[in-house]
Amino acid sequence: MAASDTERAQQQIDEIEALSSIYGDDWCVVDEDEKIYCIKISDCLDQPKWTLCLQVILPPGYPTAEPPIYQLNAPWLRGQDYTDLANSLEEIYVQNLGESILYLWVEKIREVLVEKAQSSDPEPDIKKTTEEVDEDDGDDFLLDYQPIQEDQIKVLNCMTSESQEDEELPPIHHGNPITDRRSTFQAHLAPVVTTRQVKRVLEKLYESKKIASATHNIYAYRIYCEDKQTFLQDCEDDGETAAGGRLLHLMQILNVHNVLVVVSRWYGGILLGPDRFKHINNCARNVLVEYNYVPSTEESSRQAGKSKKIKKDNKKRTEH
Repeated sequence: MAASDTERAQQQIDEIEALSSIYGDDWCVVDEDEKIYCIKISDCLDQPKWTLCLQVILPPGYPTAEPPIYQLNAPWLRGQDYTDLANSLEEIYVQNLGESILYLWVEKIREVLVEKAQSSDPEPDIKKTTEEVDEDDGDDFLLDYQPIQEDQIKVLNCMTSESQEDEELPPIHHGNPITDRRSTFQAHLAPVVTTRQVKRVLEKLYESKKIASATHNIYAYRIYCEDKQTFLQDCEDDGETAAGGRLLHLMQILNVHNVLVVVSRWYGGILLGPDRFKHINNCARNVLVEYNYVPSTEESSRQAGKSKKIKKDNKKRTEH
């Protein structure tokens, strides 16, 4: 007898609860509604050399009728390495049709990483690049997972002074996620008045396993310096070419200041093309509106209406 939708949904819930219990902070929920999850897998706990992020989407028919949709994210994983690992996971699925297989997949990946660590393979090149280009070059499976946030923080270290070490961590706000074709985007915002605060906010955000596992964490900030009557501003693409500059440009157009905006993107395996930039900016604008850095569309319309009415009244007075 085929399993019902209710039974499959319960099987998924049971499996996710078990994985969360087994893997703790390494397991994270990207989007509960869309059933998107990811886990960071390493060859060892202490000083891992080889790390990979497995992202899975559970379709309604999993586990009895459909396989999980998966993505393997690592900068070193390409070509034959990718093919061999993908074949191993698909073989596990075929050998366990109808069963919950995510635990088997995770442990198989860990086994491969341990073998790499014990072999003479050189350590992976962790340089991060975008997984999308505007032209489809056929390499849409080449995803990069390896946080480079430490490098970003080192750059900010050069810009901050020792006297600011104890500066207070600003409040951090999180916007509502946007999901499109399995990619999820979420903006985070914090009020900042120094680069030291920018650094502290980034460090705090990257403590989250979910945010650290994002394919990209794009950010931009603008700080107004009263004494110099100028702006201190910067941005970071984090491998998503030109995304940081576009985000900063949006903030300039909106004329916001003393604020840091970070947009996390979890890539879902389908190229979005230019739509990805639209989602990044929409996420950013939404969180800026929500926390009153810019007026909402409705408020802008009302203000424009009032301005037109005042001009019209003034024109009538001058005519009389």
